[in-house]
Amino acid sequence: MKKAIVALAGLALTGFAFGQANDTLAKIKGSGKVVMGVRDSSVGTSYALGDNKYAGYHVELCERILKAVVPTAKVEYTVVTSANRIPLVQNGTVDIECGTTTNNTARKEQVSFALTTLVTEVRMAVRANSGITSITQLNGKNVATTTGTTSVQTLRKNEKANGIDFKEIYGKDHSDSFLLLEAGRADAFVMDDNILAGNIANSKNPADFKLAGEVLNVEPIAIMFRKDDPAFKKAVDDQIRGMMKSGDLAKLYAKWYTSPIPPKNSNLNLAMGDTLKALIANPNDNPMETYAKK
Repeated sequence: MKKAIVALAGLALTGFAFGQANDTLAKIKGSGKVVMGVRDSSVGTSYALGDNKYAGYHVELCERILKAVVPTAKVEYTVVTSANRIPLVQNGTVDIECGTTTNNTARKEQVSFALTTLVTEVRMAVRANSGITSITQLNGKNVATTTGTTSVQTLRKNEKANGIDFKEIYGKDHSDSFLLLEAGRADAFVMDDNILAGNIANSKNPADFKLAGEVLNVEPIAIMFRKDDPAFKKAVDDQIRGMMKSGDLAKLYAKWYTSPIPPKNSNLNLAMGDTLKALIANPNDNPMETYAKK
């Protein structure tokens, strides 16, 4: 009987822990800290400055949100990659991921997203003297992309890529992928335009590279957190809505994408597009498929 009681108590505790697994606010309150997932090479959006310091549009946005929602919690930064970001959010290692993650239908089966705060266009970066201006010129070429991202799949689905045979080369992160292009191992690097622009701006010779080709897809980028946690999502979304209404989000965008940014005081020169302007006026968390080009 005693063993049975102990077993039942264990099950009850396990059930309680399971029930609390997606209560991010309770987790943060209990630990006194919040773990923010960041990227180390998505310049302008989420990137490393050195000495365990991180910066960018989504990093600062998340810092502002957390200061309002959990003001006494210590923020702990954890670098995530395209390959591990979703598992680390799912297993509770990361409470809020503030990088460059596309909100799409498949991912929404695994995690939740805040209101869309960034919209990117998938294109390619090439050497300025390459002569490449279209994806139709990629036949027989090496195309770089980052492990765990969706960009090359998007390229292959484009009707203009029919019959084009190119070889995929993977970088472990965006910086590594750009190095493949910079070193001549890849002829093009396919990725979100803001990531490409950031890597070009921070390269040794920015004039040697350019954005080229057709827009392959429009992708909504959003802050990511655990699935089935409506209280945390509401808290985050409420802060975003407030910043959209006040104009603070537009100012934050301008700070990181149309002004000199650290560490090199480079300017990405990526003006806010019409799609994001419309989302600021009418916020939503619709997935990428909603934006599919017809």
